[in-house]
Amino acid sequence: MTTTLPPTTEGTATGAVGTSRTRVEGREKITGAARYTGDIPLTGLAHGSLVLSAVARGRIRSIDDAAVRAMPGVVAVLHHHNAPRVRADYPSIMGSAPDPTVRAFQDDRVPHLGWPVALVVAETPEQARAGADALAVEYETEPHDTEFRAGRADAYTVDGVVPATVEKGDLDAQLAASAVVVDASYTTPEEHHNPMEPHTCTAYWEDGRLEVLDSNQGASWTADDLAQAFSLAPGTVRVRSEHVGGGFGSKGVRVHQIAAVMAATELRRPVRVAMTRRQMFSLAGYRSPTAQRVRLGADPDGRLRALAHTSLSQTSQVYEFVEPAGAAGRVLYEAAAHHTDARIVRLDVPTPTSMRAPGMAPGSFALESALDELAERCGVDPVELRLRNEPAVGPVSGLPFAGRSLRACFEEGARRFGWAERDPRPRLRRDGRWLLGTGVAAATFHAFAVPSTAAVTAWPDGTFTVRIAAADIGTGARTALLLIAADALGVGPEQVRVRIGDSAFGPAWLAGGSAGTSSWAWAITPAAEELRERLALGAEIPADGLTVRSDSTTALAGQTPAERHSYGAQFAEVAVDPATGEVRVRRMLGMFAAGRIVNPLTARSQLVGGMVWGISMALHEEAVRDGRTGGLVGADLAGYHVASHADVDRVEADWVDDPTPGDPVGIKGVGEIGVVGAAAAVANAVRHATGVRHRQLPIRPDRVLAGEASAAAGSRAGTEPSGTGESHRA
Repeated sequence: MTTTLPPTTEGTATGAVGTSRTRVEGREKITGAARYTGDIPLTGLAHGSLVLSAVARGRIRSIDDAAVRAMPGVVAVLHHHNAPRVRADYPSIMGSAPDPTVRAFQDDRVPHLGWPVALVVAETPEQARAGADALAVEYETEPHDTEFRAGRADAYTVDGVVPATVEKGDLDAQLAASAVVVDASYTTPEEHHNPMEPHTCTAYWEDGRLEVLDSNQGASWTADDLAQAFSLAPGTVRVRSEHVGGGFGSKGVRVHQIAAVMAATELRRPVRVAMTRRQMFSLAGYRSPTAQRVRLGADPDGRLRALAHTSLSQTSQVYEFVEPAGAAGRVLYEAAAHHTDARIVRLDVPTPTSMRAPGMAPGSFALESALDELAERCGVDPVELRLRNEPAVGPVSGLPFAGRSLRACFEEGARRFGWAERDPRPRLRRDGRWLLGTGVAAATFHAFAVPSTAAVTAWPDGTFTVRIAAADIGTGARTALLLIAADALGVGPEQVRVRIGDSAFGPAWLAGGSAGTSSWAWAITPAAEELRERLALGAEIPADGLTVRSDSTTALAGQTPAERHSYGAQFAEVAVDPATGEVRVRRMLGMFAAGRIVNPLTARSQLVGGMVWGISMALHEEAVRDGRTGGLVGADLAGYHVASHADVDRVEADWVDDPTPGDPVGIKGVGEIGVVGAAAAVANAVRHATGVRHRQLPIRPDRVLAGEASAAAGSRAGTEPSGTGESHRA
């Protein structure tokens, strides 16, 4: 079999860490030379199309595949009667068992609408799709439940990526002793992270090894999971993922990879499986809706005595995934009593997954809205209130901070935004028919690094090659790693080439958790420095290169325990039309503290992109489930609204100096911090503009109009709505 692969991107640039550099692969991408998984030609390639269940709960009664097998071009139909068996009890590299959705075609159970029930393989994508559409599947249906709401009796607590429940101090006593108490409930909807490039995988066997070309966020992770799922020896699976058109947490190990490997194994030819856009709404994960309650108790000056944040999220019947919405409060604010609790409810829905800033994005909306309510009741400026509650050490852990520059973010952000000129009274500023308001919120996201391996090679011609199984999902990771390696080698970036996205390079952390660049830098830097020392001592470079390999496991294990986080202060100005309910974000400013900024150009792009997503979260994004069918209403990018150019005016991002004592790398990551706090800043600005507090996202025009009507009725009656409802007017 002949395999035609594009040459690996080994772009060049000039400069060093801290200097803005364009992406080394930028020209390839804008000219179309960069090949993504679906672009790579293979001899004998067949195409698979997934068939998803048409019911929300039940069993497959029968699959009649005879007619489909006879259709033009169809070469196979895989389902639970004939598909290869896969394991489901192995530990994933992520530290837990994988989502059982990857156990495609193993039994007749259907746990949600859109569950994979078959794969039709044909000579062309069109023939495969036609066969999938024609496949006759009969179901035995069962009653389903997809209703997510606060107060469900069947909710329970389970630990996720962080402990579900954390308690410090006597919460009830501190609330009772507080002069001012805020007790409010907030909700966020189901949200989807559909990257531009659909999830695509091609699998084939060559010389006894499983070769996988895939769009994912971690080649090592995917190779390890596939090897375990199919009981293959380590090292017999190679995954390559050079160019990835976005991920946002969705591009992990999914059913399309399992299906592609199954079909390639059965047919002994390359098979490509790509999700359709509509299928991604069922199979690629999403952010769970949340129902959150925040209770704050404070002295008259706004100093917190108690902080309680409980949240409820949904998960599927087959896997426990927790959206840790209460985690931000454990880091941001000092209080004598802290209580956070994350609960889940199992429904007949697809499994949620990590989505850009998991937990922190929806959690910050509730917490930072509540902080604003507290500031208003105490008569304290919202920025000052947050600064008054700055902790000296971790509020819950008691650990020292490995750098904490949140105060600097607020002070510099307030200066640039003109916060001192703000009149705190709502509904005063106008621009014609528009009501104007400003809002602020804090942001945080954990910073960490995971053990990874790397290899750096010196060549006789004076150039160097870095090999690491990193992933660039559009963040500019290639360019950042190039600059890091060049600095460590003491050479110009034009002398360095970086190769990524290949599991054959050895284990490395994935592009996720804002920990990719940091983790990879911990591996690349010592290898490059050792190679530099060898060359300085006169080491000869053979024709096949002089290579130094490194593994950061020991170095990372030696880190002193500390609270490691990025921080930010988000400022927003909105204009609201009270007659139509339209909300426009006129300007946003985000000031961040994210450690060492490797490439200011791409870092600013990441931060601005996160802030735009926060605008989208605040005003637009909302996936709605039809209780009758159990499926989404408008499961496509036409019906799922996101912020567009008309919704984004002036969005600025910058950072303050943020030293990280004791960290030789000093990188904290910028991929997710930009979205944290952004929705709260917009919501707080809407409150300032209109006098109405919206505790339910998104802030749609109809909800703005309802708030206006409620406020007007309350004014006529001389009453003031309060408590945990959607709207509140002071």
